[in-house]
Amino acid sequence: MGYRKLGRDSSARKALLRDLTTDLIINERIETTEPKAKEIRSIVEKMITLGKRGDLHARRQAAAFVRKEVADEETGQDAVQKLFDDVAKRYEDRQGGYTRVMKLGPRRGDGAEMAIIELV
Repeated sequence: MGYRKLGRDSSARKALLRDLTTDLIINERIETTEPKAKEIRSIVEKMITLGKRGDLHARRQAAAFVRKEVADEETGQDAVQKLFDDVAKRYEDRQGGYTRVMKLGPRRGDGAEMAIIELV
C-alpha cells in the first residue's frame, strides 16, 4: 500500500491527518510520532503547492482539507488564509522540500519514536 494506516480506520486516519496538517500550518513546527510526521509531510507539501498556485480553485481545494481554525488572534486570520498569504509566499522560488523531519528518540511512556516536523 502507498500509505501508513497508523492503527486507525479510514475516517479516524483522515481526521488525524487533517488536524496535524492544520496544526503544522498554524504553528509551523509540531512534535509527533515519527510515522505520523512522515505521513503528513506529503500532505503539507501538497497544501503549500496549492498555496503557491493561489487561484480560487486551489484555495477551495485547500479549504476542503484544512480545518477552519484561527491562526492569528490579532488579525483573525484562519489557517487557509495563513497558508495562502504567508506560507506560500515564503516558498515562491522553491521547488518542493518545504518540510523537515528531525528524529528525537523514544518517548518516555511507551517508547514510540518521536520526531519534530517543521516548515523549512
